[in-house]
Amino acid sequence: MSIYDVAVIGSGPGGYVAAIRCAQLGMKTAIIEKYSTLGGTCLNVGCIPSKALLDSSHHYEHAVKHFADHGIDIPGDVKINIEKMIARKQAVVDQTTGGVEFLMKKNNIDVFEGMGSFKDVTHINVTKTDGSVETVEAKHTIIATGSKPSTLPFIKLDKKRIITSTEALKLKEIPKHLVVIGGGVIGLELGQVYRRLGAEVSVIEYMDRIIPGMDKGLSRELQKAMKKQGVKFYTSHKVTEVKTTTKQVTITADDKKGNPVEFKGDYCLVSVGRRPYTDGLNAEAAGVKINDRAQVEVNDHLQTNVANIYAIGDVIKGAMLAHKAEEEGVFVAETLAGQKPHIDYNLIPGVVYTWPEVAAVGKTEEELKEAGVKYKSGQFPFRALGRARASADLDGFVKILADESTDEVLGVHMVGARCADLIAEAVTAMEFRASAEDISRMSHAHPTFTEAIKEAALAATDNRPLHV
Repeated sequence: MSIYDVAVIGSGPGGYVAAIRCAQLGMKTAIIEKYSTLGGTCLNVGCIPSKALLDSSHHYEHAVKHFADHGIDIPGDVKINIEKMIARKQAVVDQTTGGVEFLMKKNNIDVFEGMGSFKDVTHINVTKTDGSVETVEAKHTIIATGSKPSTLPFIKLDKKRIITSTEALKLKEIPKHLVVIGGGVIGLELGQVYRRLGAEVSVIEYMDRIIPGMDKGLSRELQKAMKKQGVKFYTSHKVTEVKTTTKQVTITADDKKGNPVEFKGDYCLVSVGRRPYTDGLNAEAAGVKINDRAQVEVNDHLQTNVANIYAIGDVIKGAMLAHKAEEEGVFVAETLAGQKPHIDYNLIPGVVYTWPEVAAVGKTEEELKEAGVKYKSGQFPFRALGRARASADLDGFVKILADESTDEVLGVHMVGARCADLIAEAVTAMEFRASAEDISRMSHAHPTFTEAIKEAALAATDNRPLHV
């Protein structure tokens, strides 16, 4: 029997990063993964493949709609080869997951392929595809089993016409009409992919706005931009029934007045969030508590009720974000090594990779109002930037919220080109408790999109942006 200092169950971003950090800190480490490739949901059927398709579809859309504006003439019609596009996506996935495999070897981490389940508090059974079982002994275990797509109780996913994000990433044809249930990050990103490729796309959202967990201003701006792109939105609609035939899906929903509305499409993407994945973990054998939301319960040290077992990522409370899981993986590894790590959950950014992109960190205006915090707001539109005009990316804005008395930045919310990258400046500033004036006095290269952050800071400081 193999004996380890640490065993990690799950090889997603949280799990494999935890394993690497444990190994770096001198612990003999094993990682257990049920699938034949490492990387978990994010690398295999989530973040990485969806971004690959977003980029490919973005190139196509530019070629069809915008190249001529730049003086680029393409003889003949621009055509989509969906099979090649999906193959490229898979090549990106394979390269990325292969990179994780390399990192395991580089750090002398033993990889066990099979379903990991607790035998007791220090032993984990690894059940392989052929049914054989190998047992791993570990002083400490980190549960990093991630999440799976959620659905609604009355929806039967056939994975052919009624699909999740996993199936949407490998369709063999472009839908004629893709109906998306759920106006969150995943639904909007994949909806935009297929809209660019020519599908009619309808988004049905139960709440009164899309990306409801983010600042209202971002919701409004993104919806306005995607409407211009041809996406149809039906907010405040409650889906009540989803039926399918061989080639068609019929979705019935009640609008905000309670009147039934019917939608017909050839594909229905169910994108109503994700649920923690603890199936087959046999947590009870180790005495690990799982709550009624299927989450593994942890304390502030990410430790379960069993002292030598920890949990990170989507399987515990908090935002289901790959970078959150990574931070938690490092946190647990350093805790086991006797260090005193820290995570500020308020400073973990959220990103939507549509175009325009959406990104945010810190408190929203709604949260500040609810908490009774007096704040000031500064906002600057992208269309006033020279760099935005040069690239014709005019949609969006940056908004900075600062404490009314101290000027400390409390939240930064942006929608526009390259916001997924721009948000790192805001995270850095807030990590060091910068004021809006601090940001406004920093030199930002011209012409860049980052100038919108400086201008928003000027607007928040004493309402003196320079370029509007």
